[in-house]
This record gives sequence, C-alpha cells and structure tokens, in this order.
Amino acid sequence: MTYVIAQPCVDLKDKACVEECPVDCIYEGERMLYIHPDECVDCGACEPVCPVEAIFYEDDVPEQWKDYTAANAEFFDELGSPGGAAKQGLIAKDAAIVVALEPQEHEGH
Repeated sequence: MTYVIAQPCVDLKDKACVEECPVDCIYEGERMLYIHPDECVDCGACEPVCPVEAIFYEDDVPEQWKDYTAANAEFFDELGSPGGAAKQGLIAKDAAIVVALEPQEHEGH
C-alpha cells in the first residue's frame, strides 16, 4: 500500500508534502507531484499538510480520482526507482491522465 496524490494537486504543486516526507519519495512532474509507490513507507506525514487535500491512502482515494492510483505508479514506469526525489528535480513529464486535463484553476493561487 502507498499514498496517492490526486487531481487537486494538478497545476498547484504546493510542495508542503515534499518538505514533510522523511524518505524523499514525492517527485515533481510538469503539472503535479507524484508519490513513488515503492519508495513510500506509508508514514502519512504528507497527507495532513496538503492545502488542497489531494493526498489519500491508497484504499481511501475517492471514486472520482481512483485512476490517480495507477497514474502515480505509471509516472515511474520509465524512471524506475531513483531513490530520492531531491536529486531528480523537475521531471519533464506527467502521467497520461494529467496530460489530458485542461489547465486547473486554484482559488487563491
């Protein structure tokens, strides 16, 4: 099991979660952040600090965002397991579900 970042993160990328993650497993794509399913240790530190409530435990992802569980994993298909997001920096790609989305408006951002 792992934590999953869903649609509310798209075009926001607040990164409060990145600062809280003790294992550096939250990677930055072009339009959203992604949690590496094999590097996540299920500590839950990221979930309460997300300002838009985009992070869910895998079993608790709302129905309308279930596809983001696969999207978080898909993001790492080519990348593999780099073992640390900080040294990767911005990764110039996104999962297909995110690429297909219209730009997202965020209140106050």
